[in-house]
Amino acid sequence: MDAMQETFVKLLQNEHRLNAAAPSSLLFRMATNVCLNRLRSTSRRPETRDEELLMQIACAEDTEAQSMARSMLDRIFAREKPSTRTIAVLHLLDGMTLQEVADEVGLSVSGVRKRLRVLKGRVQHQRLHEQAA
Repeated sequence: MDAMQETFVKLLQNEHRLNAAAPSSLLFRMATNVCLNRLRSTSRRPETRDEELLMQIACAEDTEAQSMARSMLDRIFAREKPSTRTIAVLHLLDGMTLQEVADEVGLSVSGVRKRLRVLKGRVQHQRLHEQAA
């Protein structure tokens, strides 16, 4: 769905430069390029998500589990800039792409990627510390 939308956005952005002699071939070619670029980008910079932890926090139903989840999130984000929490929510929970998040928070894609990488490292460190205790 995202690739399809991106294809049509590119079509609209470049309509003044396009020759509409063969529109179906043009759309097919554009869609192919968008998909290939997405695959290349994913293979160059794979993103791993801790889905299990996210699901545990999101699905916490009882009061104690919710309180523990809030406490964990507070500890994780205590040393982070407020925008880092926004970045994490937009990318990890809302499923926005790195580019969309970067546009939203006013950072570069590499800046967003770095914040997420540092945050992930701190979360893993926190989990290891809690498991050892």
